[in-house]
Amino acid sequence: MANANVRVRFCPSPTGNPHVGLVRTALFNWAYARHTGGTMVFRIEDTDAARDSEESYHQLLDSLRWLGLDWDEGPEVGGPHGPYRQSQRMDIYRDVADKLIAGGYAYHCYCTALELEARRDAARAAGRPSGYDGKCRTLTAEQRAAYDAEGRESIVRFKMPDEPITFTDLVRGELTFTPDNVPDYGIVRANGAPLYTLVNPVDDALMEITHVLRGEDLLSSTPRQIALYKALIELGVAKGIPSFGHLPYVMGEGNKKLSKRDPQASLNLYRERGFLPEGLLNYLSLLGWSFSADQDIFTIPEMVAKFDLADVNANPARFDLKKAEAINADHIRMLDVKTFTEACEPWLKAPHANWAPEDFDRAAWEAIAPHAQTRLTVLSDITANVDFLFLKEPVEDEASWTKAMKGEPVALLTTAREKLETADWSSPESLKEAVLAAGEAHGLKLGKAQAPVRVAVTGRTVGLPLFESLEILGKERTLARIDAALAKLAA
Repeated sequence: MANANVRVRFCPSPTGNPHVGLVRTALFNWAYARHTGGTMVFRIEDTDAARDSEESYHQLLDSLRWLGLDWDEGPEVGGPHGPYRQSQRMDIYRDVADKLIAGGYAYHCYCTALELEARRDAARAAGRPSGYDGKCRTLTAEQRAAYDAEGRESIVRFKMPDEPITFTDLVRGELTFTPDNVPDYGIVRANGAPLYTLVNPVDDALMEITHVLRGEDLLSSTPRQIALYKALIELGVAKGIPSFGHLPYVMGEGNKKLSKRDPQASLNLYRERGFLPEGLLNYLSLLGWSFSADQDIFTIPEMVAKFDLADVNANPARFDLKKAEAINADHIRMLDVKTFTEACEPWLKAPHANWAPEDFDRAAWEAIAPHAQTRLTVLSDITANVDFLFLKEPVEDEASWTKAMKGEPVALLTTAREKLETADWSSPESLKEAVLAAGEAHGLKLGKAQAPVRVAVTGRTVGLPLFESLEILGKERTLARIDAALAKLAA
């Protein structure tokens, strides 16, 4: 469905670490733009100086680049509708606010917070809607002048129409909001600072956004924005009203919306654990969208080719860490060995690795990599899986030692050492036959026989394929570690 006229936007605020729900929103906008051949606009909503930070701004840019979600217009790319940071567009918002007031679409409201609260309480007590009651809508010039003379501060409110607002949501179908549920609302603070309710639709209008795909939590603001768009069209500021699609909530534990405070919400967590961008995006795309009834694993180009807003589900989507890990593991398997080897490299160096840089053996790493690739869930797992190759002695894990060294481990390890001494060390199968023969000599099957050998050599009861690991570690180091285990048992 090529439509080069499609223009979507992703417009986060630079506060804190990027959130996976935010990434899901970015992904759906990006996928729709790429699917239709349209334009992806990246805009920074940084008008809240108390909460926004440059560090968060740069984290956002870095995160999108890591994920591969590129943008056609925005910071560091430019475009015909810049600047793309709201903090650099204040003159635009002031000008539009002045036009709205002059055109009779907005007005100064002098009500104090105490007055507003008292009237809300009275409305609630009388069973009436408790939104703003329009008291300042019809102030005369003399009344406004009197309030100004008192030194009263005023905000600017947009005047909502006294009729229902109906629109067709791209995800939820036709929705109608009645006037009593959408009262006049503030668009400029008393200090002159524009509010989200003004700057967001003004930017969408001036940047000619055609489709607004955003979280369900913003649905209640949509009728306000549609009314504002109509005013902006009449003022010549906007060309049209975009189509709206409200994406389902991402739910965390206890059927609650996943919040920034939830540990599993932070994008940085998945990056630090070694999720692949492709694996994480594959999983996040399933939070509210379906590739097909019988396929959960796909590449990002495959997702782009199939992405259709008609397939977005309005129901909340639960974040399932286990499923995210399983999908990431599948994407690790899909890498070619060279790419996998390179992707693991950060976890084979400080601060992740606990071996000296000079003890890292690249040939051993490249030999073990194909065997490791089939076992990992996330890339950071690689460190513990291969440390036995690069440490002078295996990691001491007493729980693993106690579990494996049951029965008569001295007799078994002694026999295993003898068999391994004469085995063919160029063949993992020969090493397997040696340990199998040692087990048979003591009435044990291979699983029981190899456990003490694995712990003696690698320090752990589970890990990469044992006999391929022994071959790569080498005869001399393997036998030395078995000797060390026998000495420990004897002690």
